[in-house]
Amino acid sequence: MLTSIKSLAIVGVAVGLLGLGGCASTGDTSAKSTDPIKTVYHINDSTVAGVAMNNIKNHMSADPSGKITVVTHGKGIDFLLDGAADKNGNPYNIAVEELMAKGVDFRVCNNTLVGRKIDPKTVLPGAKIVPSGVAELGKLQSGQGYVYIKP
Repeated sequence: MLTSIKSLAIVGVAVGLLGLGGCASTGDTSAKSTDPIKTVYHINDSTVAGVAMNNIKNHMSADPSGKITVVTHGKGIDFLLDGAADKNGNPYNIAVEELMAKGVDFRVCNNTLVGRKIDPKTVLPGAKIVPSGVAELGKLQSGQGYVYIKP
């Protein structure tokens, strides 16, 4: 009988502690829900750049207070170079400049520039060159609270 009472007491304490933990996490979630949502779009293939920029326009219409950053590396940087155009000959710079004017941040991997021997001066004005595209993705997601989207 004494063992049963002790077991019930232990279970009661455990349930109580779990309940307190649930209350604490609910408070944190509601506090963060008022913060703007930060999103990073990852582009490593410029063939999806047009679709990605349409997604970003739609995203901004649905959530105008959000913060959007586009990180590119590998063949994904190509649409951010001078003279880049889609398969129909439409230049990318116009859409990129429109998004930049609305606060979208574009980042280009320096490792890609060096590895592919691309002059950094050919990167569109306003795009920021970062040391490593993949490291930038990790930094934004783990250290700065960005959510990840891969178009």
